Amino acid sequence: MVWKAHQIGTPLSSLIGWTEILKMENVNPDHIIEIEKDIDRLQTITDRFSKIGSIPTLKNTDIVTETQESYNYLKARSSKLIDFEFVSPNETIHVNLNAQLYSWTIENLVKNAIDAMKGKGQLKIEVLANDKFVHIRVSDSGKGIPKHLFKKIFEPGYTSKKRGWGLGLSLAKRIIEDYHNGRIKVVSSEIDKGTTIQISLKQL
Repeated sequence: MVWKAHQIGTPLSSLIGWTEILKMENVNPDHIIEIEKDIDRLQTITDRFSKIGSIPTLKNTDIVTETQESYNYLKARSSKLIDFEFVSPNETIHVNLNAQLYSWTIENLVKNAIDAMKGKGQLKIEVLANDKFVHIRVSDSGKGIPKHLFKKIFEPGYTSKKRGWGLGLSLAKRIIEDYHNGRIKVVSSEIDKGTTIQISLKQL
């Protein structure tokens, strides 16, 4: 993982340099802002790789803001055929969180949802809270998951895709359950109607 982080970091430094050159060339500032967002995202990915396998640092964080930021980033870079929706309480909800690993988990769940819908459908991210826990739900209108696979999809190596290693959801489970002492599970799914996956974290 450290080697992969280094492999990403080298061209990333070059991209940062090219961005500064573009600023001097009077390129549309809006374009520069979007490029810088993607560079920040690549830096986040680099940091994620370096954290896997080590004990991550958790900080008191507003989960609503972190989820909203991940949602905004993914919505802006996804197909217009996806009807996105975000629902959350109008308040801050604090948890112990590693923001970089959490954002990767949301990104992974959203990308899996988009794959399940074959790039077209409804996708909803919802933040729900009770007295002790906050629940983050990612719902799609995709092909659904048979009930006997609800737990199996989180096992390393399991994938329904023709390509890929099936590591995304197993890594998401590790991040949420081992690193954050939370829970991740399929809460509902119907064939050809859609799936909802829920992350649960303890509130501070």
